[in-house]
Amino acid sequence: MGGKTFPVANIFGYQLNASVAIFVLPLIFTINDVVTEVYGRERTRSIIRSGLVVIFLILLFSLLTTSLPPSTRFTQSEQAYDTIFGLSARIAAASLTAFTVAEFLDVIIFVRLRKRLGKKALWLRNNASNIISQFVDTTLFMTLAFYSLERGIGNNILFLSSLIVPYWTLKSLMSVIETPLVYFGVNWLKKEQ
Repeated sequence: MGGKTFPVANIFGYQLNASVAIFVLPLIFTINDVVTEVYGRERTRSIIRSGLVVIFLILLFSLLTTSLPPSTRFTQSEQAYDTIFGLSARIAAASLTAFTVAEFLDVIIFVRLRKRLGKKALWLRNNASNIISQFVDTTLFMTLAFYSLERGIGNNILFLSSLIVPYWTLKSLMSVIETPLVYFGVNWLKKEQ
């Protein structure tokens, strides 16, 4: 999903593009904060672990199926199938690693802020935990996926920064925009209890 990009804005001649995953990831972090607020840290961690197992199995299955030889009936469609389901092992590993670290970090930050602030300032706890964990997610993913041993450190820093800053900014903006969903989600889940 994250391989497709779309134009977001042209800022002073710089075309800002973003992955379509930019819409999903902040929402997942927001849902985690809602679940943590209502059901607690352990329930959220359990959900994260379950989700990671599913994501890992999907990635593994995608890598496996694209490596199998096609039957004679399927040879004409093989390239399209591989294009749709094929993933770079490096991109898949970077994605899963960054997502795992950031998901658990989001819960840790949210819980610590809740201990410090109590039940007040849900908007602040949600956005602070999301913005920090999204920075870690973006930085870790971009570094693991795109760091080049052939470029010098300076060139890598410039290149990675050109990816990290706009993506993280967009994710942070999405988190702020989704703040009303946090209040809606918490109220809805509390009514269900």
